Amino acid sequence: MFFNDVTKNENRRKIMLIDSKSFYASVESVDLGLNPLRAILVVMSQQENTNGGLVLAASPRAKKELGIKNVMRQRDVPADPRLIIVNPRMNRYIEMNKKVNDIFRQYVAEEDLQFYSIDESILDLTPSWEYLKFKYGKDLTMLKLARIIQLHVKRELGLYLTVGIGDTVVMAKLALDIEAKHAKSLIGEWHFENIPTKLWNITDFDEVWSIGRQTAKKLNRYGLNSVGDIARSNPYYLQSKFGIRGIELFALAWGVDRSVVAKKYHVKESNISNSQVLPRDYYHPVEIKNVIREIGEQVASRLRAKHKVAGVVSLYVGYSYASAQNSHSQGFSCQLAIDATNNSKPIVIALYQLFEQHYEGQVVRNLGVSVGKLAQEGQEQLDLFYNPQKQIRDDRLEQTIDQIRANFGVTSIMKSSSLGNGGTMIQRAGLVGGHNGGNAYGQ
Repeated sequence: MFFNDVTKNENRRKIMLIDSKSFYASVESVDLGLNPLRAILVVMSQQENTNGGLVLAASPRAKKELGIKNVMRQRDVPADPRLIIVNPRMNRYIEMNKKVNDIFRQYVAEEDLQFYSIDESILDLTPSWEYLKFKYGKDLTMLKLARIIQLHVKRELGLYLTVGIGDTVVMAKLALDIEAKHAKSLIGEWHFENIPTKLWNITDFDEVWSIGRQTAKKLNRYGLNSVGDIARSNPYYLQSKFGIRGIELFALAWGVDRSVVAKKYHVKESNISNSQVLPRDYYHPVEIKNVIREIGEQVASRLRAKHKVAGVVSLYVGYSYASAQNSHSQGFSCQLAIDATNNSKPIVIALYQLFEQHYEGQVVRNLGVSVGKLAQEGQEQLDLFYNPQKQIRDDRLEQTIDQIRANFGVTSIMKSSSLGNGGTMIQRAGLVGGHNGGNAYGQ
């Protein structure tokens, strides 16, 4: 199979996938007046449920000189007097991410910018290319523009950017991960013509985006030991062994990706969920049910904020390590159909019912609540066995509580049971994504 047979008719776009290098650690370094590439710094989660702390991010020098890795436990971090350890500040990272993407908006229209993660963004420069050539000169290349954007962000925010350039989104991602992150310029540029030399020789599938460990084992089992082996395979053979994933692997091996950033696919929300790793082992049903109530009320509040109602409630209870060993089970998950609602009371009652039916006295460390079968608010029916006037009053009361919390914070109004009996609401009020959301340095 010749190269042109596969890619000669593929559309080429001007794509950049841009990563803010060691983002959390770099933001902390900048705020301390340090160069992100020279600082020896780690962002360490200090939540009790991490058993002493976990490394969320490490600066490049901390990784290189001290061997620190993300998700390393605090007890394994080398003691070094040069090492700076700071707490995470998720709100600060979100704020800085917005500033970075505001700069990107000076190069692409809103519809041509896609947030891939808190530290990665996709830019489709195809529609704005002629304007950019007018602004920066007819000799503008993607490589030159990548350098312009890098310097722009470094000048305004102090952050270093790693840039993958490609004819497709997946090609830009491969260029970012495989080449740019190891290049002195922090830029990698791939085109269809480069794929055989830059991608096909790779035998360690862990290096290739989207190929997981299990898929890698299966590929090896069928005698496919390099990306080139995948590219040279018959796509119908791959499909017979991997299903639709086989076709995706074949396209990946050739750098083919026909997605267009401006035509973003919006996933239809099928459920709303919240979960917690508890700060300690919970032994008593009263404490466990108190946290279940808090999570259930939080999920109900999110339903109301989205003007949705739910017809199914699910509960997950995860056991502590010792209980899991003794009971030969990690926990249980169960669900119950309910009359469509976004009112906290029936949701919490359903959760209690599920808990009491399935809990057998194990020690608990994880809890999760999910609601599904979502519908637009206004489609629910009044309960014939419940005073309709009281139901309406309850709905108005919850909307009032939502408004107070929106204006004055989650802990401005709460049930007294959250002050004790194992309640975690106050402890988690300042967290963002499970970590400290402090805005001021040192919070």
